[in-house]
Amino acid sequence: MTPPTARTWSPRGVTPIVRVRGRSQRRISIAALTGYKQGERSRLIHRPIIHQDHKSGGRRSFAWTDYRDLLADAHQQLGKPIVLVWDNLNLHRDRRLREFIDAQDWLTVHYLPPYAPQLNPVEGIWSLLRRRCQANTAFTDPTHLMRALRRGLRQVQYRPDLIDGCLAGTGLTMTTPRLQPQ
Repeated sequence: MTPPTARTWSPRGVTPIVRVRGRSQRRISIAALTGYKQGERSRLIHRPIIHQDHKSGGRRSFAWTDYRDLLADAHQQLGKPIVLVWDNLNLHRDRRLREFIDAQDWLTVHYLPPYAPQLNPVEGIWSLLRRRCQANTAFTDPTHLMRALRRGLRQVQYRPDLIDGCLAGTGLTMTTPRLQPQ
């Protein structure tokens, strides 16, 4: 077992200096769903949004309408009913989003316990992104960051075994025990 090494283009003994130009007030939000069905490949559906300057009145995160659109797009893409297991983010419990969910016959929602990130497979996806496309990178601007995130998410989408590994990391399984007739 050898220790990890890092290489740079700077001379030996000279620490590379990365110049950062100005401070950006933009934020990038990404919402993702992982989909699992017995006998089919796992899916990752994501929607990134670049928020403009939030100090001039823009939003800092996803709105309930963004989550609504993500769910509608996921249903259209999958073409099947969805059983959604969500964390307890306050927007996930928003009254307007709840009304939308209640009006859909193809959508059933269950909530995770109040603080249980270890049960959320999407947390594993974020971990993969931090270790792959964001590792050792100094982003020059928000579009550079967005390109790297989209590329990283696309690479995860093409590898359903990675998505399955994120489900396995939660301790949850795809199989359910069969009920024995009494």
